[in-house]
Amino acid sequence: MAAASADRTQLRVGRLAKAHGLKGGFKLELYTDDPEGRFAPGTTFTLQVPESSPWHGKPLTVREFRWMNSHAVAFFEGVDDRNAAEELIRAILWIDQDAADAPTEDDAWYDHQLVGLDVVRDGTVVGRVIRVDHFPAQDLLIVKTANGEVLVPFVKAIVPQVDVAAGRVVVTPPPGLFEDLADEDASSQDPEEEPAED
Repeated sequence: MAAASADRTQLRVGRLAKAHGLKGGFKLELYTDDPEGRFAPGTTFTLQVPESSPWHGKPLTVREFRWMNSHAVAFFEGVDDRNAAEELIRAILWIDQDAADAPTEDDAWYDHQLVGLDVVRDGTVVGRVIRVDHFPAQDLLIVKTANGEVLVPFVKAIVPQVDVAAGRVVVTPPPGLFEDLADEDASSQDPEEEPAED
């Protein structure tokens, strides 16, 4: 993967999920909310593939993008049949982004802006964002805590504040999201009382 210059950054916009058809098409796993814009014909991507791949270090240019049965499907220059497409399965697509083209909406961030931020609850750091997963219903912040990973719905009610400059997101999670809830049966039993044996 090529390094971006200081005034540019690279954004991960998709993954080639599986071959589609006999003419070199791919079903895409999208990491963008603007697939038609990101996959416009002529757009060139940097590929993240193993070094052993014949595609390592080569760019990939969009020839055609369309929707088929609610799946994003793309065709690329130089990938003309299913055999060629099979070589690229699971490749991740990156695109250069000008720093000046940052989101203009108040509540919009790129994944790379969120990854690494401290997660603060009631004034205490409870973890760190390690990735962002995108789903049709909502996005999830994957937070690494001392007890493992926590999937936090990235909605205003649970993540009311994102402060990229300060390096933190504030969370107001429901009970049980960051801690185990006591089992009602166990909590109703007197801790001094031994369970009866049969």
